[in-house]
Amino acid sequence: MIETTGLRKSYPSGKRGQAAVDAVRGIDLDVAAGEIFGFLGPNGAGKTTTLRMLATLIRPDGGEARIAGADLLADPAEVRRRIGYVAQGGGTTDAVTGREELVHQARMHGTGKAEALRRADDALRAFELTEFADRPCRTYSGGQRRRVDIALGVIHAPKVLFLDEPTVGLDPASRGHVWAEIRRLRAEGMTVVVTTHYLDEADALCDRVAIVDHGGIVAEGTPDTLKREISGDVVLVGLPEGEAERAAKALREQPYLHRLEAQGDDGLRLYLDDGAAAIPLLMRALDGAGVAPRTVQLQRPSLDDVFLARTGRSIEQS
Repeated sequence: MIETTGLRKSYPSGKRGQAAVDAVRGIDLDVAAGEIFGFLGPNGAGKTTTLRMLATLIRPDGGEARIAGADLLADPAEVRRRIGYVAQGGGTTDAVTGREELVHQARMHGTGKAEALRRADDALRAFELTEFADRPCRTYSGGQRRRVDIALGVIHAPKVLFLDEPTVGLDPASRGHVWAEIRRLRAEGMTVVVTTHYLDEADALCDRVAIVDHGGIVAEGTPDTLKREISGDVVLVGLPEGEAERAAKALREQPYLHRLEAQGDDGLRLYLDDGAAAIPLLMRALDGAGVAPRTVQLQRPSLDDVFLARTGRSIEQS
């Protein structure tokens, strides 16, 4: 459904004599029909720029792309007919009702008035918006308003839907509602491309993800596959103040330890083959060094661990 080769975009640095800033550095993608595909990465990684290029909002400086069978550079108008796009900031107007927004959007896509009204009614039911459809959008909660945004993006039944940070700023319950709507659209056959910097969102929602950093893809695959690349388990050790260096020294040479990372000023993140079996051994090593840990927590690797392994830093630290 989406194929790109060497897609790139640069912007002037804004400072005289300095080279342009590469926002996207040669993105190659192959997104299957009916897939939820996520761009995961910190702010400024190039996620939104990539999405805006694919949605024809900005023109690439180089590379090729086909969206739903249409050539991005040669026929952007046809690409626009086949896609929906929901920006991070949304598109609703305070004084206008949700129903009016949907009817207007359908009419802008060339639909007659009667058909636009029918499509608006269908969207309101599908997104569970009927109860407050005729109230001004300024009275909606953040989650309700976001569902209207997504309904606006699919009112013309596109083949591909682009969502830029669809749940940013929402409370957990509202995020859950948005996730449910995205899964429903996928179940109906739509291809959905999402940008997010929420690790749990990418893990729970996406069939595949591309982890983006400094304008390039540093890892791509299913969340489970990427996490399996980080061998074994992760053990988080919380320590008394000032004991992190002594604990690290005691643990660094242990044969069962693959890697050790500082976790703030008073913790360590340990990568091991078998965390459950290693915990008694690391407790013995810490006891021998005279260090009494405050907490020891075993967990499976996360997408942030994948990002850390590929870039040397956490997404939250980026």
